Amino acid sequence: MSWLITILVGALCGWLASMIMNTDGQQGAVANILIGIVGSLLAQAIFGNMLGIGGADVAGAGFSFWSIVWGVVGSVVLIAVLKALRVLR
Repeated sequence: MSWLITILVGALCGWLASMIMNTDGQQGAVANILIGIVGSLLAQAIFGNMLGIGGADVAGAGFSFWSIVWGVVGSVVLIAVLKALRVLR
């Protein structure tokens, strides 16, 4: 059941981040899910482990307001990095 929650939270975070970064038309549902999950892990690594100010608990605690907030923040950071790498190509 935790995998299903992870996918749903990842999809929501990825979709919200893609709406913020204006990339929703360029990526589909699978990309939103992957960006949301990887963005949540990125937020946990940067904000939770390195800075100690919070982070997304994507690994099984489930659906909460703060997991959505930090997941969206991490996903926005991930999309910004991917956009920067695309420009450098």
